[in-house]
Amino acid sequence: MDFSFTTKEEEFRLELRAWLEGNLPEGWLEGTSNVSKDEGGEYAVFLRNWQRKLYEGGWAAIAWPKKYGGREATLMEEIVYQQEMVRVKAPALVNYVGIHMVGPTLMQIGTDEQKAKYIQKILTGEEVWCQGYSEPNAGSDLSAIQTSAVKEGDRWIINGQKVWTSFGHLADRCFLLARTNRFDKKHKGITVFLLDMNQPGVETRPIIQMDGQHDFNEVYLNDAIAYDAEIVGEVDEGWKVTIALLMHERTGIGAQVFTLEQQFNELVALAKELKEDDEPLMDNPLVRHTMVDLYTRSRGSLLNYYRNLTKTLKNGHPGAEGSMDKLMVSELTKVLLSQSISLQGHKGILWKEDAITSNSYWQDNYLYSFGQTIGGGTSEIQKNTIGERILGLPKDMGR
Repeated sequence: MDFSFTTKEEEFRLELRAWLEGNLPEGWLEGTSNVSKDEGGEYAVFLRNWQRKLYEGGWAAIAWPKKYGGREATLMEEIVYQQEMVRVKAPALVNYVGIHMVGPTLMQIGTDEQKAKYIQKILTGEEVWCQGYSEPNAGSDLSAIQTSAVKEGDRWIINGQKVWTSFGHLADRCFLLARTNRFDKKHKGITVFLLDMNQPGVETRPIIQMDGQHDFNEVYLNDAIAYDAEIVGEVDEGWKVTIALLMHERTGIGAQVFTLEQQFNELVALAKELKEDDEPLMDNPLVRHTMVDLYTRSRGSLLNYYRNLTKTLKNGHPGAEGSMDKLMVSELTKVLLSQSISLQGHKGILWKEDAITSNSYWQDNYLYSFGQTIGGGTSEIQKNTIGERILGLPKDMGR
């Protein structure tokens, strides 16, 4: 396999790298930036400003068509983009749902009016989006949703509850699934709405994660209102729209292999830094054995991602192989970060200012890694997809 990039792709890398060096927050590359997450709203403003800067530099949605403000970047240029963003640990994209899921879905299925109204604001970060899929009794099985939408003239009255809504507390709009009819086949009768989150009928409550952060939310809908013009696709045919959006979502998850690769290198550095009896932990045969195992598995994950990427390049569209990438990376990330805690011994349980590494980097990432095996489809769902759509095994009759 040839892992080298073309001259054009390397020029693209250098252009992006130069832009990042000139536009990242002060002290970011040196690790001295004073930007921190908070509940007072300053971090949210920081993230919106960062996306605005990406937009102004032409880096907010490089894969989008030029007529919508993108660069029409090739898939390989997207890979270069991911590598460079991981390299500098760039700030999070606050409108990830809008850029990578809602925007492409509207380009594919939305009306001209919807494209004109929403897409530009998604790109600039003026309107942040969330995704209203999961419910307390309908997590992995989206066809079991109970949130209802009842038509009244040109309005729809929506009642129900959503859960695990990423960035719901920051969102202006929600790509929402609601049941508008009840048929024998539960995949029928679902409609997608572009719901205004800033209305009296929408209440957002935080879900505080075990790392102390607030990325997820519960969303309560009490006579919330949406209009006919805010429906994507056809009434009762929202399942098709749902699948279209999920394909966009899972396409980008495999790129986490680059984060995994970087974290492995940082783990090796940690094992060289930490000492036991004045000897670096890396000199311990058991630690070296573990590192070799992690290297082999992480390298295998990367090569498998490249193989699936090659298939995507040949076919022109992603396939079920994205489930393999998602499963391997999320599960292995959890193992790697668990090892980072073990290497620290009893000090591994220290957190924040007491942690031996700055800003409790390893502890924060370890606690966050459990959510990575859930978001974007649980590991169990990915295994079902791999078994049925790649290995050709019979469907799970328990579902």
